[in-house]
Amino acid sequence: MEHNDAGSPGELARRVFLRDDNLYGCAETSYIVLKSVFGLERADDSSPAMALNGGVAYSGSMCGALLGAGLALGELAAARVDDQQVAKREARRQLQEIIADFRSRFGATTCRELIKLDLSTPEGHDAFIESGVWRKTCMAQIEFVVERLAALAEDNADTI
Repeated sequence: MEHNDAGSPGELARRVFLRDDNLYGCAETSYIVLKSVFGLERADDSSPAMALNGGVAYSGSMCGALLGAGLALGELAAARVDDQQVAKREARRQLQEIIADFRSRFGATTCRELIKLDLSTPEGHDAFIESGVWRKTCMAQIEFVVERLAALAEDNADTI
């Protein structure tokens, strides 16, 4: 997945998330889009984020878009900062900022609060798919996260 030809990070996220085959969830989408934007290796590998969709395995906890972003931020910090402790501190700082901004924008950070459905049940998941909430609500949250964090790709290569 090359970002150079993709347009904005939000447009890339839309192409990844809104695929007809529904291959990627929220966490996977933000993770691979940000890896692509940041120029990180294996940008097309979503496997570390697979179980994080739906607020961690459909449990409804932290929004998957934020979780995937956290994974990408960790990789970015490790790639740019030699000192592990400094890298972790920087990754956490960036994630704390986007979580606060996300909460201000959307009023919550947990999947269940954001979509008002329980994905852990077959009925809840079916309602989620049928309602299309993922196309509007989840997509807006993914776009917000990737657009906000994309600026880090252009920042000083010694920090995140």
